[in-house]
Amino acid sequence: MKLYGEDNPAPNPRRVRIFLAEKGGSVEHVRVPMRERGHKAADFLAKNSLGQLPTLELDDGTFLSESVSICRYLDETLPGPSLFGATARERAEVDMWIRRIEFQLMTPIGQIWRHTHPLTATLLTQFKDFGESNRPRIEQVYRWLDSELAGKAFIAGEAYSMADIIALTTVDFGLFIGVPIPADCANVLAWHGRVAARPSASA
Repeated sequence: MKLYGEDNPAPNPRRVRIFLAEKGGSVEHVRVPMRERGHKAADFLAKNSLGQLPTLELDDGTFLSESVSICRYLDETLPGPSLFGATARERAEVDMWIRRIEFQLMTPIGQIWRHTHPLTATLLTQFKDFGESNRPRIEQVYRWLDSELAGKAFIAGEAYSMADIIALTTVDFGLFIGVPIPADCANVLAWHGRVAARPSASA
């Protein structure tokens, strides 16, 4: 297998690298330079028609895209405990939290990235006021997440899961573009310290 991705700070390829590190899996990595628009080149579009990273090439020459879908495939084909939950209830809760983090936190962080950051200024028309308008929403989400994390070690409960990987890469990308965790969100800060200290976080 080959994993087509990009170096940090790209959050979606990092999700898969962290997942692989947690599972102890080994896959050939192929860097696709996004700043040089490598993901929009014709040869890459033949692998993923949306021109998005990451993309996993399977041994039979077919391709999977979308980071969570790639990780689901790897979870079922690599040995070791599942990072998507062991029971129907656990799998549903992990899936719920993946969707919550992506919709509630990643979406507004992504709007700040797209509409205010200098690295995206040449790629699209920016509406800076709209981008900045997402900051109060993100603070609200962090305070909601802080209350949800009270008494919990990890996002979806007592076990580290794919939900923590989604959340870590989202929070870290926010930090990279200047979106901090509010100082009064002690539970979020403590959770971030725990997951950021795992060896896989450096993937």
